[in-house]
Amino acid sequence: MNGLQTLKMALKSINGNKVRAFLMMLGIIIGVASVIVMVAIGQGSTKEVQDQIGSLGTNVLTVSVTGSDVTFKEDDANQLKDVNGVEAIAPTVSGRVTVKNGQTNAQVSVTGTTSPYLKVRDLELQSGRFIADLDNDNHSKIAVLGSSTAQTLFGFGNPVGQSVKVNGTSFRVVGVLQSVGSSLGSSGDSTIIVPLSTAQRLASTTTIGSVYVKVENENMVNFVQRRIEQKMFTIIGDEDSYSVSSPEDLMETASSVNETMTLMLGGSAAISLIVGGIGIMNIMLVSVSERTKEIGIRKAIGAKRGSILLQFLIESMVLSSLGGIIGVGIGVISAKIFTITTGTTIAYSIPVMLLSFVFSLLVGIVFGVFPANKASKLDPIQALRYE
Repeated sequence: MNGLQTLKMALKSINGNKVRAFLMMLGIIIGVASVIVMVAIGQGSTKEVQDQIGSLGTNVLTVSVTGSDVTFKEDDANQLKDVNGVEAIAPTVSGRVTVKNGQTNAQVSVTGTTSPYLKVRDLELQSGRFIADLDNDNHSKIAVLGSSTAQTLFGFGNPVGQSVKVNGTSFRVVGVLQSVGSSLGSSGDSTIIVPLSTAQRLASTTTIGSVYVKVENENMVNFVQRRIEQKMFTIIGDEDSYSVSSPEDLMETASSVNETMTLMLGGSAAISLIVGGIGIMNIMLVSVSERTKEIGIRKAIGAKRGSILLQFLIESMVLSSLGGIIGVGIGVISAKIFTITTGTTIAYSIPVMLLSFVFSLLVGIVFGVFPANKASKLDPIQALRYE
């Protein structure tokens, strides 16, 4: 019997037991679909984080002062301007405040900074103006609102020229920022920006928390980063009291975390494929027992052991490959439904889809060998006597 006839017999046997065939494929379908969905979510999360980090600016370094006993003032921060390759800097003081307009109030983040902040962070104004150097020199009680904060406090009205209370103190709104969306899990629109000197009074501190540094050229980022680290060591002295990070550093860290998470999710889902393979083996063993007499007749009329083994192995492979194809389709559709209902970013991976399918095929071969081998070894006389 040639391979084509063996394949036809295997397909005929599968067609004759549709429910059993579906149950055999079910584990493979669930396993492949789970792997595709989990990996798509994991890779989508990685891409989203990388896009968010990229939106911060590929040529912007972040200098963070982490030491609790370190005093880092505005004059110290201004020394970073002298580093070769630095275009502009924006020192900041951050915190949380309650902003109120009439009976409406909101808890938002406050950033005290200087006029270059708009350029350094690549932000745009929706209306009004940004903080000026004169505002900082005069400790002016003026504020620029994030788009979400403006909408919460004023609805669709124009906040520019209006007053809001920040922790009970009246501030005049001079501008509203364009929406920047969420970044690294927090909303960039739920914020209020005030002059640095004013924020220092609100926070009762003169210590600068972080400094954003815009580099003249993207190709100089690593060079400038090393120079700033040297400058910070000169100013502070303790390497553990500060850090200088670039978007590339953040991307590498985020990618590493997300890749580990994706691997764990994909590995957990892949266990379903193993379980599906065990299901195929069990049901194939039952099939061998039910078809013992058929095997005896085939052997009695001259069928060789290889033909019997090949028939059952092909049945197992066809079932696992069909399950793999269906699983890929269900996985793609499920991931799409997930992103529509939750708004989460996903990223399909063709290599993962192909690998899942190949793995499902291998599962069919590996777990189909034992039942096929058992069928091929049956003694024809005992098989014909089997009831």
